Amino acid sequence: MLSERFDRLKIATTAGNIPLVGSKWSFADYWGAIRVRSNVGRNKYRVIPGLYALNSPDHDSPVFISANYKLSFDHLRRALGAIRAWILVLDTKGINVWCAAGKGTFGTEELIKQITDSRLHEIVKHPKIIVPQLGAPGIAAHTIKDATGFLVLYGPVRATDIPAYLSAGNKATDEMRRVHFTMRDRLILTPVELTQALKYVVGVALLMFLLSGFHSMAFSSHRMIHDGLPVVLLVFSGYLSGAFFTPVLLPFIFGRAFSTKGFWMMVPIFLILFGWIPGLTAFSLIEKLAWFLMMAAISSFLAMNFTGASTYTSLSGVKKEMKYAVPLQITGMASGLLIWLVARIIG
Repeated sequence: MLSERFDRLKIATTAGNIPLVGSKWSFADYWGAIRVRSNVGRNKYRVIPGLYALNSPDHDSPVFISANYKLSFDHLRRALGAIRAWILVLDTKGINVWCAAGKGTFGTEELIKQITDSRLHEIVKHPKIIVPQLGAPGIAAHTIKDATGFLVLYGPVRATDIPAYLSAGNKATDEMRRVHFTMRDRLILTPVELTQALKYVVGVALLMFLLSGFHSMAFSSHRMIHDGLPVVLLVFSGYLSGAFFTPVLLPFIFGRAFSTKGFWMMVPIFLILFGWIPGLTAFSLIEKLAWFLMMAAISSFLAMNFTGASTYTSLSGVKKEMKYAVPLQITGMASGLLIWLVARIIG
């Protein structure tokens, strides 16, 4: 929730006392960013909706709209630097601007409510509010104007471009409007993908480790340890292929669908493992086929999960992909598991 220092510092206005914030991050802010980037406490990382004052603004200072996901709020205030501004935070249920706009929580009704509740018209003299471009799908500018009198301006995609946007008289260049999805951006998002899937992968790896003890209709703990460790390596290789390597190398992998990219990313990893790892080169051809199917299913499925974090996809496209990919992934995993177990049982 809202940090204590935001509660402690206030600025007096005709509409009441407004929490005062600065642009510099504290250690707690950095630590919180690391935690949520690792999928720890993301749903609870929020600020209280309402109006905030950045660097002691006045009635002529610009007004920026943000989500109450604290990382979105923190990135905005840090990007503004020494600029004096008002930040109006919408109740997006702790979801970032882009996702909340798609879900409807970063929306017209909520913006009208916060403008009204904060008595913004009493605090600023100008009739302008700046909405992040990625929040535009949720905002009906004409409705906001009719209901509150405030004119909606759409700021740049990235908060770091806001100072230049303001200097240009609230005008964004074509580059400011362009959505980039660089390798750095993808690397920042992969920890969430890795941690979300980890508990399931650990469960699958443990199951495979135990099943490795079966051989020729008998169970052996020695066999479980000897054969189980390479099997665990294969499970985690499929996991890293889909949840890490595919997102990072996304534009360079063959195919348009993420599930297809996850499959193709797995192929060289599979060939390297079975060509160079001593414990795997001894696998029979039928066992290699089984693990090809299982690793393909794992990598393809986890890669497909990254669609929610990508700028490359639409909701309709994701639904279409899942319709054919998920049955293939289930079939591949089940078939591979069955083939592997039969191969071990018959020895």
